[in-house]
Amino acid sequence: MTTLDRDALFIGGAWTKPATDAVLEVVSPHSEEVVARVPEGSVADIDAAVAAARTAFDEGPWPRMSPAERIAIVQNLSGLYAARLEEMASVITTEMGSPISFSSLAQAPAPWMQIESFLGIAREFPWEATRPGALGGDVLVRHEPVGVVAAIPPWNVPQFTVISKVVPALLAGCTVVVKPAPESPLDCYLLAEMITEAGVPEGVVSIVAGGREVGEHLVRHPGVDKVAFTGSTAAGRRIGAICGEQLKRVSLELGGKSAAIVLDDADLGSVVEGMKFLAVMNSGQACVAQTRVLVSRDRHDEVAAALAEGIGAMRVGDPADPASEIGPMVARRQQERVNGYIEIGRSEGATLLTGGTGRPDGLGSGWYVRPTVFAGVDNRMRIAQEEIFGPVVSVIPYTDVDDAIRIANDSDYGLAGTVWTADSDAGVDVARRVRAGTYGVNTYTMDFAAPFGGFKASGLGREFGPEGLAQYTELKSVYLSAPAM
Repeated sequence: MTTLDRDALFIGGAWTKPATDAVLEVVSPHSEEVVARVPEGSVADIDAAVAAARTAFDEGPWPRMSPAERIAIVQNLSGLYAARLEEMASVITTEMGSPISFSSLAQAPAPWMQIESFLGIAREFPWEATRPGALGGDVLVRHEPVGVVAAIPPWNVPQFTVISKVVPALLAGCTVVVKPAPESPLDCYLLAEMITEAGVPEGVVSIVAGGREVGEHLVRHPGVDKVAFTGSTAAGRRIGAICGEQLKRVSLELGGKSAAIVLDDADLGSVVEGMKFLAVMNSGQACVAQTRVLVSRDRHDEVAAALAEGIGAMRVGDPADPASEIGPMVARRQQERVNGYIEIGRSEGATLLTGGTGRPDGLGSGWYVRPTVFAGVDNRMRIAQEEIFGPVVSVIPYTDVDDAIRIANDSDYGLAGTVWTADSDAGVDVARRVRAGTYGVNTYTMDFAAPFGGFKASGLGREFGPEGLAQYTELKSVYLSAPAM
């Protein structure tokens, strides 16, 4: 056994022998060698986890605690999390190949920042409020926990997406079953240890890693009241259909094909530096990546050449090396998918300025892709319409601002976007006209006090902010006095 190997599942707050001998092998995307072996959860393990969560919700203390009592326990979790940020960053880099620079900047600290943000929101949240009724009597409006939550995160930002579901669910009084992706189960073992140490009661949280079969079983399970999913739009459609059949609550944070609109007065250096992070963050494996860069025809060649120079010079290499800016794809299938799209772009007639298929120089192993920039892209091309999830950027010309907004909106997705300009008022005007759930003017970030989510095929519901906490509650109206007749 390596130091990362595990032999138990976290079910109902206890380390439990799995129902089968099936094993998940966690493979390093850099070395292509097995770095850990952990139990692969089965349908029986999911049944046990849901049963524990159901009992804890229906009969246990957690939903019946005051918000202040739950806040105190989650505050314990926050302190424990803060003390293990470096360890968490290292584990995520090991299991899914995120550059350690990005893991140390975002993969580990951002989940802790979420916890702190949700704690502040929970302290001010209107768990109960009395309002005058329209007929003269008073009404007590309560936010009550939605019940047992199935939380299904992806592999690309595993803790970021786990915490965005588990923490608001806990603060609302829900119980939770987490199904991590099979590529990235290791970080959730650290979380399980912290949950136990924080004092979360027995049965409230279970973590069972597994593949699609156990994921669908969890979604369909009659003991689950709500599903919270982050992942591909195709999987989201499937989950949404199942939840629709069962009238089960669901929130879906799905894919994106975000556009960065560069206005003619934008500073070229700022655009290049911004896109070096925003277009290929996490090696391009990010749903909010600004992979379409829209530039006026007058500046197209200038901006495209600068982007190709800046992105093409980014250092590709071992994700454990702090100097690496782009790491490997999470799996061979993902490497093959991204390289396939690069070939599609060439066959569609886009101009390849830098990158292309083939292993980056100096790397003898690993699922790496060369950072790639295409110019002269038509928005109808597949590389402009389909989510590639790798370090591939398309530069698309537009005629005027109205045309840029039309192109930005000509997408099945609507998750994020940016505009780059010296005129902030003009930037805000563009932001108002683009149909995306989050938007930035000369920047892009996720502020955990504000709702995050998408329009169109980018999902349903919102995470973060009071709106994200409210996703884990049901509203109840209690009529306190008879209206005047």
